[in-house]
Amino acid sequence: MSPLLFIFTIKEAHYHLLWKLVRALSKVLVYGMGFRLKTKLDQEIEPNKSYMFCPNHTSLMDPFVLVILSKNPIVFVGKKELAKIPIFGFFYKRIVIMVDRSNPKSRKKVFEMAKKRLQNGVSMAIFPEGLVPKEDVVLAPFKNGAFSLAIEFEIPLVPQTYYDCKRLFSWNFLKGGTGCFRVHQHKFISTKGVAIDQMEHLKDKTFETIYTDLANDKKYMKDTNRNQ
Repeated sequence: MSPLLFIFTIKEAHYHLLWKLVRALSKVLVYGMGFRLKTKLDQEIEPNKSYMFCPNHTSLMDPFVLVILSKNPIVFVGKKELAKIPIFGFFYKRIVIMVDRSNPKSRKKVFEMAKKRLQNGVSMAIFPEGLVPKEDVVLAPFKNGAFSLAIEFEIPLVPQTYYDCKRLFSWNFLKGGTGCFRVHQHKFISTKGVAIDQMEHLKDKTFETIYTDLANDKKYMKDTNRNQ
């Protein structure tokens, strides 16, 4: 796919076309591996509107699930280290907003790049845990990035709960199998008129929404407890 990816990443104006290609590839990957999706939507996204997607992170499959669920183009904020991967890194640098979390200047640059991208209905996605936690962790503490950006650009937060990616496509090579990825998209959390000093409240509200959902799911908790 490198020739097509190269063409679609030459200009930012081509990003909407690139998004269609990425969605198609994600569907081939997820469904071709024997998975299917079952979604519960408390609120649906609107076309040509920007959002900040905040799912829990448990598996390599999480980004592909998120891509399939959103018809609106999404720009991911990702780790700078991944740009070092041969071939993949070349396109990664052109598509993803990279951040070096140890560098304050890098974090500031994320705001500048996000401002350019958040046009024509492009949304952002950040896994607020900032990592894939150990499998015995229900939900790792959230970092500030997603919430400070959502407040800065006054875009709604979209909490999403992924129940099954950890169980069906684990980091443990001997674990997993085909099945259904259940996803719960919660009601959006508005950031319009919210001051930056209210960021902790937004972060806690999003965390509690996803944590409560995971804690009440028997399959998720059974798998988590098994790894403790």
